Amino acid sequence: MKRAAYARVSTSDQHIDTQLFDLRKFAQQRGYSVVSEYTDVGVSGSKARRPGLDAMLSDARRRKFNVVLIAAFDRIARSTKYFLSIVDELDSLGVEFVSHRENIDTSGPMGRFFIVLISALAEAEKSILVERIKAGMRRRKLEGFALGRAPLDVDHQALVRDRTSGMSLTNVAKKYGVSRASVVRFAREAQRRELADVVDVAAFEQPDTVEYIA
Repeated sequence: MKRAAYARVSTSDQHIDTQLFDLRKFAQQRGYSVVSEYTDVGVSGSKARRPGLDAMLSDARRRKFNVVLIAAFDRIARSTKYFLSIVDELDSLGVEFVSHRENIDTSGPMGRFFIVLISALAEAEKSILVERIKAGMRRRKLEGFALGRAPLDVDHQALVRDRTSGMSLTNVAKKYGVSRASVVRFAREAQRRELADVVDVAAFEQPDTVEYIA
């Protein structure tokens, strides 16, 4: 049988090689030979479309392997509905699903039962976490604290002057300690304000027309 491995990390700071190493070792212990590896780096499990996952499913439809190895259920998806839809598709293609952490495979009825149970618990855990975050935000708002990031302490006028005088986007960003996107946004906001001022002045200076009836 041909085996494939799928690994995912949510942020680029995490190391995908750790999952792949564990999966290779797991496959070796079972006497498996992994023919393909699919990875997604910096992609949330809540996203349905992922390059590595899409490629894995595409190759599964082409019957390029018979078994998929993963480190844990949540590497495939956070949503129970989407997780089970993937497992169902793999099952319909005759592809077995093996999870290292949960020590579960879908070749038998008990494997299917544990998949439904554990994935439901994983989704419930995430929902509880989200609710805790929302509760904390509500509490901070009631206590008078501002939510979100603190505003940038930047001299906007000086930044815009440097940019309009010809300083490069990168150099302006470095000088004021902001991102290039922020420099572009500040410059556009300044241009819109100038345009609005010009329109207001023109409207104010335009004389009223009086229509005389003979």
